[in-house]
Amino acid sequence: MRRIAIITLPLATLALVFLLWPRTGPRAHGALSTEAYVWQRVWNQPVRAAVAAHATNFAALIVLHAEVSWKDGQPRVVRVPLPWDGLKNSGARVGLALRIGPFNGPFAAGDARAKFLADLAASLLAEARSNACPVAELQLDFDCAESKLAGYRFWVESIRTAVAPVPLTLTTLPSWLKHAAFTRLVRAADGFVLQVHSLTPPRGLDSPFTLCDPATAQRAVERAGRVGVPFRVALPTYGYLVAFDRTGKFIGLSAEGPRRVWPEDTQLREAVADPASIASLVRAWTDDRPATLRGIIWYRLPVEGDARNWRWPTLAAVMTGRGPRADLRAEASRKNAPLAEIVLRNDGDADYTGRVRVLVRAEHSRVIAGDAVNGFELSSPSSTEHQFDRAAFRLPPGERRVIGWLRLERDTEVQLELKSD
Repeated sequence: MRRIAIITLPLATLALVFLLWPRTGPRAHGALSTEAYVWQRVWNQPVRAAVAAHATNFAALIVLHAEVSWKDGQPRVVRVPLPWDGLKNSGARVGLALRIGPFNGPFAAGDARAKFLADLAASLLAEARSNACPVAELQLDFDCAESKLAGYRFWVESIRTAVAPVPLTLTTLPSWLKHAAFTRLVRAADGFVLQVHSLTPPRGLDSPFTLCDPATAQRAVERAGRVGVPFRVALPTYGYLVAFDRTGKFIGLSAEGPRRVWPEDTQLREAVADPASIASLVRAWTDDRPATLRGIIWYRLPVEGDARNWRWPTLAAVMTGRGPRADLRAEASRKNAPLAEIVLRNDGDADYTGRVRVLVRAEHSRVIAGDAVNGFELSSPSSTEHQFDRAAFRLPPGERRVIGWLRLERDTEVQLELKSD
């Protein structure tokens, strides 16, 4: 019942927003275009394999190509080497992303920084042309302070001129919508992407936090729809590990990339995009949305080994507006009888998270040895019953996990009873 309440609350909130939030201007309905970000800095084999396997499920892939950081007001550039042949053969249109780190100004039309960024943007497109890879758009992802939106427009105007006729789009935040400079900024481009996912640092260990609140996202989309500029909305597929010290004070977070080492007394919580809530947004916008909302961009493409991201079956379900479900099953592998290897597998399309207990009955043979692995504990309630138990367990869809083994005195079948909370 607790799980049902957790899922039902966002859906009820979203329904209330639809009833109360004013919807003005032209409306649209029907399936939205879907795209995905590929934000990895290194295109290793799993990234290439994910693009080859799933690119055709999207209208376009937006790939990170360069990042700009600033030191003493001067730019530093890191380019991401791209496998142009793989992108050309992926079956999806390709967009390039240029990420620009925080910069507080000054901004001026035609100054050295604006010219540098415009030349950099043009060089990214020139590299794509030299590799015979058509580019559908250039996307700017700038960590702009809300007070600097008017200055940011100078950069946008310079870059748009340099990359024409390739469309230029901007990633934007819901908090920008309330500023008068926002409309002039996005009208200086060819469109924008409204990023409705972020994580505000929680006040403490027990504070609630979410990556994407459906009601907040819906309000932001309705407000963006009144700007009159075509836009897409970016939705999350990822998660964070959120770290707190021994007193419950927030100390940091980690996402994709190398595993971060925390102090020994650190307390960790996981914040992951909720598939059911995100699916409710997809359904809502499929039924009714501002006419200027043209599509959804998923951040980010599922890649094998990316522990802080949905697996492909989960994203595939949510893209259709369906809330995915886990399907946990237990089995005894008897490849080396009389050894029975106890295995859990997830045949569903969502992560399984929660407590797991597997009761193994061996009524016709004595168990002479056994052990639990992967965080499980083994106990023996009776001479013929043996239980594998773990209080907090996670298993992504399509994966299997060995949780322990039992060695029987003679080869015989065992019975399994799975209990999950």
